[in-house]
Amino acid sequence: MSKLRNVLIGAGVAAVGAIGTKKAVDYFRNKNKEEVVQDSQPDAEPTSAAEVAYAVVQDDSVQKFLDASFGEAGRYVPTRSPKVFDYLGKQYMVIWARDNKQNKNQLLAFVYTDQGRKMIASVGYTSAKTDYNLSLGDTPFAVDVNGTLLKTGQSETSGTSDVDFVLSEG
Repeated sequence: MSKLRNVLIGAGVAAVGAIGTKKAVDYFRNKNKEEVVQDSQPDAEPTSAAEVAYAVVQDDSVQKFLDASFGEAGRYVPTRSPKVFDYLGKQYMVIWARDNKQNKNQLLAFVYTDQGRKMIASVGYTSAKTDYNLSLGDTPFAVDVNGTLLKTGQSETSGTSDVDFVLSEG
């Protein structure tokens, strides 16, 4: 069983279909739900560093994950398809949600290690301001806020209507 499949099971997030692969740069540019790989296909593994293995997840299982992780049912409600993927041998989950308690949108990113799940990005954003707490320095990723790629630190910047989780180079 792939490490990505183990992450899904451990997080209580249900996959739809098999694990697929895609060119990493295309995967991170896509803001829509990925195409489901038919269950009749075996789980795929990346064949090069340019590829990512990904899972398409059931939306309601992401809600259950958020409720269990943050202890407040309904505080965070997903607003866009999450990204659950394996890149360069590490497994990640990125969720875009509405934070009903703080009245803002939120990007939450996690890396999975042998020690468990670790949050590596939390970005809250409204049209007025964006606040962030990032520890992406040892990853190949950044958060794109208004065209600026942010990797580390805790601060605020101008407001935005959307943030993306992207490759920091390429």
